[in-house]
Amino acid sequence: METSDVPPEVKVRTRHALIRAERLMTPRTRRRSRPDLSLRGDYNIAGLFPLYNTQEGDNSLPVLGHCNEGTINKHGYHLMQAMRFAVEEINNGTRDRQLLPGVTLGYQVYDVCSLSADTLATIELLAQRYGQPCSDCSEEDLSAVGVIGPDSSSFAFIPAAVLGSDLVPQISYEASNEMLSNKYLYPAFFRTIPSDKNQVNAMIELLRRFEWTWIALLGSDNDYGLQGMQSLSELAPHYDICIAYQAVIPAYTDGTRAQIQQMVTKIIHTRVNTIVVFSSKRIVSGFFRMVIEQNVTGKVWIGTEDWSVATLVSGIPGIRTIGTVLGTSVKYTPFSGFQAFEDLSGLIAEQNANKSVSWNGTCVQSVTCLQDSDLITFTSKAFPLEKYDITSSFNVYKAVYALAHSLHSLLDCDSGECKTVDIQPWQLLQKLKQVNFSIGETLVYFDKNGDPPTGYDIVTWDWMGDSWALRVVGAYSPNPTYLEIDANGVHWNSAGPGLVPQSRCSPDCPPGYRKLQTGQHKCCFDCQACPAATFLNKSGDTSCQPCQISEWSLPKSEVCLQRTVAYLPWDDPLAVALLVMLALTELLIVGTALTFLLHLGTPVVKSAGGRTCLVMLTSLAAAASSGLCHFGVPSGPACLLKQSLFVLSFTVCLACVAVRSFQLVCIFKFSNKLPRAYGTWARNNGPQAVILVVSGVECLISLLRLLLDPPQPSQEYSFYADKVILECSKTLSAGAVVELGYVALLSTLCFCLSYLGKDLPANYSEAKCITFSLLLYMISWISFFTVYCVHRDKYVMAMQVAAILASVLGILGGYFMPKVYIILLRPQMNTTGHFQNCIQMYTMTKE
Repeated sequence: METSDVPPEVKVRTRHALIRAERLMTPRTRRRSRPDLSLRGDYNIAGLFPLYNTQEGDNSLPVLGHCNEGTINKHGYHLMQAMRFAVEEINNGTRDRQLLPGVTLGYQVYDVCSLSADTLATIELLAQRYGQPCSDCSEEDLSAVGVIGPDSSSFAFIPAAVLGSDLVPQISYEASNEMLSNKYLYPAFFRTIPSDKNQVNAMIELLRRFEWTWIALLGSDNDYGLQGMQSLSELAPHYDICIAYQAVIPAYTDGTRAQIQQMVTKIIHTRVNTIVVFSSKRIVSGFFRMVIEQNVTGKVWIGTEDWSVATLVSGIPGIRTIGTVLGTSVKYTPFSGFQAFEDLSGLIAEQNANKSVSWNGTCVQSVTCLQDSDLITFTSKAFPLEKYDITSSFNVYKAVYALAHSLHSLLDCDSGECKTVDIQPWQLLQKLKQVNFSIGETLVYFDKNGDPPTGYDIVTWDWMGDSWALRVVGAYSPNPTYLEIDANGVHWNSAGPGLVPQSRCSPDCPPGYRKLQTGQHKCCFDCQACPAATFLNKSGDTSCQPCQISEWSLPKSEVCLQRTVAYLPWDDPLAVALLVMLALTELLIVGTALTFLLHLGTPVVKSAGGRTCLVMLTSLAAAASSGLCHFGVPSGPACLLKQSLFVLSFTVCLACVAVRSFQLVCIFKFSNKLPRAYGTWARNNGPQAVILVVSGVECLISLLRLLLDPPQPSQEYSFYADKVILECSKTLSAGAVVELGYVALLSTLCFCLSYLGKDLPANYSEAKCITFSLLLYMISWISFFTVYCVHRDKYVMAMQVAAILASVLGILGGYFMPKVYIILLRPQMNTTGHFQNCIQMYTMTKE
């Protein structure tokens, strides 16, 4: 924010606040440090800020030079100013006159320019609590009730542990290491920046959003980078993210230059397009110089809040060539008056520098190497207040107000006037845990781990020519977890216009293909088609899912389909045609039986077998009726009768035909050779006995089969891949084979006996017709069983009914229809004289 943009009334309030602060700084309470970096108050706050950056010396030597011997840290200057600004606002009641009425806050700034300085500042704060005060100073004047800072996670561990043991509240504005949330180790630590746990989750969501599963992971060689890198590497496998390369970035020196170059070379060789860099800005700035030097381009760099918004990194010459930078950033919240305060504070500091100030050296301890900064040095540089500085400064601003609200509650200031009493840090700590207030639209409170409930902005670097801009393209919220990002708002330097870069070891398998891992990383795989009867409707699975037994699928299928049910329904046109034929066959059998019954004493009926013909016709009717068991969904009774009824009834018919053929052959060919044997056999009901025995054997076989291994309705899934066959089980079981083998043997015997009578007298010779009938019967059943072994759809079921009809109609047409023809249409041939004439002619021919 420019100074010209600040309203005049804000400038006036700020100037008055600075003048009042200077008046409060009496000689009794001034430190030996510069007076413009300290302020006397009823209750004091210590501020730990990196006003300078210094290089650590030999760690074996406990030597610390003055911080101002290092380089100025402009960002730390803005952070320190944010604390001063918040304190002055609270003391003056500029924002909230009801906050701490009648009580003033003081502050003492320590320059934590290095880890050694941070340690020394912690010891100084601890010494103030347990040191001996001077005669005219109270102990509370010397000790701080709370601490703001420091900025780095690495620097925060020491004061968090040391001051936490005495329960001194500490609120950091930039230390984000997840370990600092451990209340057992750091019971008094709070922060106004989100924990790295949230930052890691935000990065994971960002990788998932763009499906970057093949990444490199780098972390700076400090607590911040190491802990963040460890957390992300532990979480990544749970989201199928593979880390192809992982390394720690050392601080850039002549000695580490070769090591950093080797890291960059390995990143190139791993062929990753996305690199997550969990690092502090100081360390990563040296790393990116090597990236630019080795001409690494076209990559996507995922940055943390510490460096992705820092001009220290974005200002590196040539860095625009590295590719696309996406990063997390603490949510930006502007606050008015801060720019004007910085502009005017320099003027006040310059005025104070010309004043003669008396010092009371016996009252206050001092660490001059940490407190020798002055505002004139900083303000003379005219450091611009950038967006990154405002974001972090607002975190400092919130931290001061959090301490103020907790102090307000502890001093019972809601009554209208605060009680100025001696307080202990642990008392303030309890109130700090309960603070809940708003600054504008920003809600400030801490969870049970001392962390704020804030999320992150997702930012990207936008280069327009040589100018650099930081653009917010999304946001991440930890509770509830969600990531919102506008991919079109990102200028992808590593892909074509509007194209999001890819970073995968292997492309996703299409639906219907499973992953076959190659190598140690599960992100590297080949794609293998799922076999039939399995499916895979999503990418990423390593195994194909089997279809249910009632389903089927082709290879490479995404879904399973329901099997077609194969059976012969009653209403099928083919079934209707067969039923009509069965009905006509039954009518024909009934008509033939009536004809034979009415002409039972005629020569034609007697020559055909007399009453045996009625038995044959009855068995044929039963055989034809068995065809009804083949229609519709199989049932228990239908399965029991389906085969056995036909086999048994047709066996009776064949037994009759065989006996009748044997009789005729014996009478005309063997009667003179075995006259007594045949006569005895015929007179003692031999034919009937043979029919009964032959049929009885078949009946026994069928009965044993039905009792020992009964067929049941079944669903056959293995024969067809896409159909389920509704049929009766045990169609080709051992009992069924014996049953069918017996009738086949009887058919062969019957065929042979019929063939022997091919030259009998015309009125007694049915050999040709019966032979044809039996051939039709055998061929139809052989054809059926041949097809049945290959196919079992409804047409094969219809074919079995057709075989039954062919068998019945073959015997009916070959044996009975010629005799019906003579009875009804040629009655002159149905006389005793005609039959005797035929026999005489046959005898004469044989002689």
